[in-house]
Amino acid sequence: MHPDSPLALIGYPAPAARALRDLGLIAVNVPTDDLRTVLDASRTLHFTGALVHPSQETHALDAVTPDAIARRVGRVDAIALSGEFHGTFALSDALTDALDASGYASRGASALILGVDAHDLALALPLARLGFTEIGIAAESTPEAERAARDLPAGRRAYPLSRRDPSVGDFAARADLIVLTAGPLPSGLVQPYHTVIDLTGRASVTGSGASTLDLRDLPLRRLARQLEHATGQRFHPQELEGALQALV
Repeated sequence: MHPDSPLALIGYPAPAARALRDLGLIAVNVPTDDLRTVLDASRTLHFTGALVHPSQETHALDAVTPDAIARRVGRVDAIALSGEFHGTFALSDALTDALDASGYASRGASALILGVDAHDLALALPLARLGFTEIGIAAESTPEAERAARDLPAGRRAYPLSRRDPSVGDFAARADLIVLTAGPLPSGLVQPYHTVIDLTGRASVTGSGASTLDLRDLPLRRLARQLEHATGQRFHPQELEGALQALV
């Protein structure tokens, strides 16, 4: 990235641009109407990429060429403007970073991913790269779970389930990690030997004896991934605390 190449901010408040400038990035707020035209103009003006506010993530999907993760989730939060407009959804890789950095012993373990449909389940599918050998995928319906399971890496034993089926409890009994991507956490499912990742922020495992993965740095890891995709520059997550506060 050339030091004078701007970064487009799509849907963010004005203070966000100022906060990113403190990182040495020239950030410019751009319109949200007709994103394809806005991105065409940004590329003409030699913008390197764009960050996408959550309110614009679904709209951005139709204006870019999404990578596999963005296509499965149905949202885009960062765009690279070199060549085609390449969109990604950085939260998924940031979650993988967080679990990897936690020291959790994922290799050879079993995981149960609980969600509602294939889109939200896709948020956690990249965790399979960390060496889980057996993964249960539970959605509202078995067809939705089967749809999500097709995107798992080869060599992983996948078990598509309806979260309403008692077999979910049977799989949970032999799982090590439980990941909640959407919907409620079924009562009595979590046991003291489980580690829980709650992406909804609403589940409670109090009283179960289970441990929870500390996700306080997940937004920072996500922003680091977004900036790397949009600018080519790598930042340590802890460098981004000031900028993150403005990117809301």
